[in-house]
Amino acid sequence: MSQYNDLISQLLWHLPVNLTVLAQTITDPDLMGQIQKSWSHFIQTGQVWALLIGLVIGYIIRNLTSYG
Repeated sequence: MSQYNDLISQLLWHLPVNLTVLAQTITDPDLMGQIQKSWSHFIQTGQVWALLIGLVIGYIIRNLTSYG
């Protein structure tokens, strides 16, 4: 497995910089507006309840299956 890692690292090390993508075109620079829109969508669709229920159930299962 380390042979593959060595090969990949050697290939990536010798890539010229102009072949790598360093930046993307930003169409909407309003980062806080995007976060607010995403958060309100997260709340309106009820995904926050699924997250909270999943955290509670996961915590309960972790405590039931842990030893000690």
